[in-house]
Amino acid sequence: MNLQQFADGLPAKQSQESLAPGAVILRGFASSRSALLLQLIHKVSERAPFRFMTTPSGHRMSVAMTNCGVAGWVTDRKGYRYSARDPMTGQRWPALPAALLALACEAAARAGFSAFAPDACLINRYEPGARLALHQDRNEHDLEAPIVSASLGRPAVFLFGGYRRTDRPQQVLLAHGDVAVWGGAARLRFHGVQPLKVGEHPLLGPCRMNLTLRKVR
Repeated sequence: MNLQQFADGLPAKQSQESLAPGAVILRGFASSRSALLLQLIHKVSERAPFRFMTTPSGHRMSVAMTNCGVAGWVTDRKGYRYSARDPMTGQRWPALPAALLALACEAAARAGFSAFAPDACLINRYEPGARLALHQDRNEHDLEAPIVSASLGRPAVFLFGGYRRTDRPQQVLLAHGDVAVWGGAARLRFHGVQPLKVGEHPLLGPCRMNLTLRKVR
């Protein structure tokens, strides 16, 4: 992938790119729904505020997170896991909005996963310098069901690697409205996000939002 063609942070001309068998980028797929998605994020965060979680080793994550759906992904000294209740409030996580469900199902179908039925969404907020180290998503019951990840706001470099942490990852710039989908044979590939660069987006200012929809049960 030539990152220079994304120097202005705009989506690529093609509508779909293959990263690997079972993994695609749908350029601009969520752009027309971005205002609605931001409204939904605001409503979720009113009930379940963004917070900086701590890894089992005691490291404070640089990405602020919240969740909606039947369970939310959490991390603390006890480990990585899904919890039916928000540990900050003791309440159940907000319900998964129908518009998020529809977006995920449509994107998954476009990528070849027509039977996808997500039940949870992890919402990440990136500020300048925030990053996500290479990792696998292994806390879900079905490790072939796809992950649908929608980007809003500032562009970020998505790292899509192999099945070992040491495999050299592809670097793919994700712009506002782009949706990444990976499942099946690609489901357990390592992935991450490089530190977010300083800049401004018309809707989100210096920030990037990422909605990651999954089937967790």
